[in-house]
Amino acid sequence: MRLVIARCSVDYVGRLRAHLPLATRLLMVKADGSVLIHSDGGSYKPLNWMSPPATLRITEPGEDDAEAGVVEVWNVQSAKTDDKLVISVFEHISDVAHELGADPGLIKDGVEADLQRLLAEQITKLGEGYTLIRREYMTAIGPVDILARDADGGTVAVELKRRGDIDGVEQLTRYLELLNRDPLLAPVRGVFAAQQIKPQARVLATDRGIDCLTLDYDEMRGVDDVESRLF
Repeated sequence: MRLVIARCSVDYVGRLRAHLPLATRLLMVKADGSVLIHSDGGSYKPLNWMSPPATLRITEPGEDDAEAGVVEVWNVQSAKTDDKLVISVFEHISDVAHELGADPGLIKDGVEADLQRLLAEQITKLGEGYTLIRREYMTAIGPVDILARDADGGTVAVELKRRGDIDGVEQLTRYLELLNRDPLLAPVRGVFAAQQIKPQARVLATDRGIDCLTLDYDEMRGVDDVESRLF
């Protein structure tokens, strides 16, 4: 992994256009080809990024850019689309690289991991006609708990929590932004599933077009006979 602190401006060109004016930022280049641009605020969400597969080429600036103070230009080209990330570097402050090696992956706590497994096995709890694509669908920013298809063939990303709060909705939102850049998956809609969903999280999810699903863990495990309940 290469970590560069630099004064830079950033332009994203493709199906959408976005511009980050000149500022000091962290540029993160991962071994999988992804490139992420971070600021010192806004939690852990990158300001912009290019997901893999992608190709990074570093070139000399053109005459006009050089006169403006640019010392090098990073061109990050997606291998799947025409999307391109152009990073104009004005000053290198720090540049380090580290070999992280193979990562064992996220180990979820017992109940959350069980919820994921049970929902994958009982995928029609999302709706009739749903089918499982896979569990732990890997993205450049982490694994999506469950990726599925609905009865109409649309892609659905599911984020699972024991207790659903606003952070979980934000996490799913980031996954959806990334997945919807993939033409093989888009359009992708989201489902936020948990044993308990806080009212604020439900409001935020609804506002962002994300469905909410409350899961009964005992019923899914088969230890709670719903039909025998008095209430």
